[in-house]
Amino acid sequence: MDTTKKILIISSDDNLKNVLRFCFDGWGYEVFLKSSPGDDINDIKKVAPDVIVLDVHSARHSDLEICHSLKNDFMTSLIPVITLINKRHLRSHLLYLKHGVDDYLIKPPDPLDLRIRIEMALRRSQFSFLASPLTGLPGGKIVEEILRERLKKKQKLTFGYCDIDNFKSFNDLYGYLKGDLVIMHTAYILYKVINDYGNNDDFIGHIGGDDFLFITTPDRYQKICSTIIESFTSIVPFHYSARDREKGFVIASDRTGKTTKMPLMSLSVAVVNKKNPDEFKTMISLNEKIAEIKKYLKKIPGSKYMADRRESESDQSNGPIISELNANKLAYRPLGQILLEQEIITEDNLDEALKMHWKRGVPLGEMLSELGLLKAEDLDRALKVQIKAEK
Repeated sequence: MDTTKKILIISSDDNLKNVLRFCFDGWGYEVFLKSSPGDDINDIKKVAPDVIVLDVHSARHSDLEICHSLKNDFMTSLIPVITLINKRHLRSHLLYLKHGVDDYLIKPPDPLDLRIRIEMALRRSQFSFLASPLTGLPGGKIVEEILRERLKKKQKLTFGYCDIDNFKSFNDLYGYLKGDLVIMHTAYILYKVINDYGNNDDFIGHIGGDDFLFITTPDRYQKICSTIIESFTSIVPFHYSARDREKGFVIASDRTGKTTKMPLMSLSVAVVNKKNPDEFKTMISLNEKIAEIKKYLKKIPGSKYMADRRESESDQSNGPIISELNANKLAYRPLGQILLEQEIITEDNLDEALKMHWKRGVPLGEMLSELGLLKAEDLDRALKVQIKAEK
């Protein structure tokens, strides 16, 4: 372990506490003991444990409410809570999982089993802390660690840095809630495309804000990039009102504070290929190359991608590849937009369903039906309209 982890064991069973303290002390953990949860969480805050082990059998049912308090407090909400449950009372105690219990073991636990559960809980907690709460994708720290790890490998790799152009003007005009939907939608596009056309060990990270990064291989990146920017160009404009989509711009302040016509959002993808072990040995060299390409792409309107210019002249990726949609793609209308126009659902209904659609990967029509917002006949009618528009 990089740092000593603190474990708080809450139990009125002195024998159990002594056994667990002996084992976990020997494994290098810092162990704290309490006989009962107490009436509030202030004492637990002072300990600041990395994980809590609660003996439910020796605790009153009302004491489980402390778990609820822990999960509702900003300072303790990410602390994993593992309960030790008497097998005879398993069914009744499971009813209290709603109070904020993360895992359980049958009492008396095997200390090694408990250690494994604790390590798994700590890993989940660490990922939750470092992942983007909005998209669920690995965040900055994890992205940095993955990049360092991949750069050390002697494999051919492609790094793609995605940045949403003109996102600030959209966010300022439509509000941060609508801006969050765009971020979630972009994350879903990346996930779907890389899942369809990438390798099994490809990586997607959410660096922060409207910036994303993916790692694939040189033989896959062109298909991935072209599909990403095509999807973004055909679907994301529907986050705007019909009037703004038709105009193709919004009136907003630029980064200097000057009011001007701002184009609709587009996506820039800066691509860096590592084709031999001696290239990009450090994060700094990789970031410098990405920044160079990104700066160049920002001057070009529309969604586009470009690989670093160390490619051969015969490689079509030597210059920027700009999204060019065919007539079918231009005529495409998302199912949610059709349902809105037909006044079958409201905008709030759609936003709720889309969030679940992007997080769970369930088709939007099914998601709306599951929420009780859409009848089968309405879905069939909307799908016919969508198919007709594409012909």
